[in-house]
Amino acid sequence: MGNIFRLFFGLGILLLWSCDHGSVYSGYQSVNDSWEKGQSVDFTFQSPDTLKAYNMFINLRNDNDYPFSNLFLIVKLNFPDGRIIADTLQYEMAKPDGEWLGSGFTDLKENKLWYKENVVFPVSGTYTVGIEHAMRKVGEEQGIADLKGITDVGLEIEKVNKE
Repeated sequence: MGNIFRLFFGLGILLLWSCDHGSVYSGYQSVNDSWEKGQSVDFTFQSPDTLKAYNMFINLRNDNDYPFSNLFLIVKLNFPDGRIIADTLQYEMAKPDGEWLGSGFTDLKENKLWYKENVVFPVSGTYTVGIEHAMRKVGEEQGIADLKGITDVGLEIEKVNKE
């Protein structure tokens, strides 16, 4: 009995160790019934190693209520010294035939989207990433006030594997 326990314990440790993708930060926030225009979903974290490079991802969960095939985001990276880098990003959320991209077996799909590659956090301290949607209908100047179908917004930072 003891050998079987050790075998399963060892396999469990091996499984947990192999699932580590080098993530140094991962967080999600729920967006209630809709994501309001101008509502920033903010993630605050301490700078990891100031000499190493990291990849940053935006993680999104959407359901069938999302009415578009793409998504525009405004993402602001706030440095501890007050500098801000703002990016306007576009992501495909569905194939041309309407099939959702992302993973998941139910109506809820999860997308891991590239934000920044080989980022070095040169200043020690607290960083904040703010994410807002920038969706609007074609031909309309006003943005969508209440974006339906995005259920959760996340940020993930991973070590760059230089093997």
